[in-house]
Amino acid sequence: MKPNILIITSSDGKNLELANKLNDLSKDFNGEFSVLKLSDYELPLYSTKEEENGTPEAAKALTDKFLSADGFIFLSPEYNGSVTPSFINSIAWVSRSGNEDWRSAFNNKPAAIGTHSGGGGNHVLMAMQSQLSFIGCHIVGRKLLTSYSKELNEDSAKSVLDLVAKLASK
Repeated sequence: MKPNILIITSSDGKNLELANKLNDLSKDFNGEFSVLKLSDYELPLYSTKEEENGTPEAAKALTDKFLSADGFIFLSPEYNGSVTPSFINSIAWVSRSGNEDWRSAFNNKPAAIGTHSGGGGNHVLMAMQSQLSFIGCHIVGRKLLTSYSKELNEDSAKSVLDLVAKLASK
């Protein structure tokens, strides 16, 4: 059975374009790759007060997607030296979704990280690596980094896709 790999983007701009390009390149690899746009999930800003209203259906649906995934590719632009608010808010809701073992959405699953960034992207890559490692993902060593002056290296991207698919198959 082919592993289910989510290509998750926390923006609808250049990182969505990057996600779609990666999805196109993934056809040669042993995995069921699909793009998941966090903007498709209308989540309120997480707070304990908001949580008192119950878990939103969008958070439950997003949690189900994460639980069913065997691996991930996370893409986010750099916002003020970190990830987008939608990235952190989505993880907050998954962690508070009411699922008793929410960490199984992340634990021991391979994840690649990447960005299309106008500002270099190193800070967002470090932020994603720190956050995702903390919640249990195994971050692969190679990163995906594009900018307005640096196009996607397709050979490098294919290596990352292949690695995530192989690790997710185990």
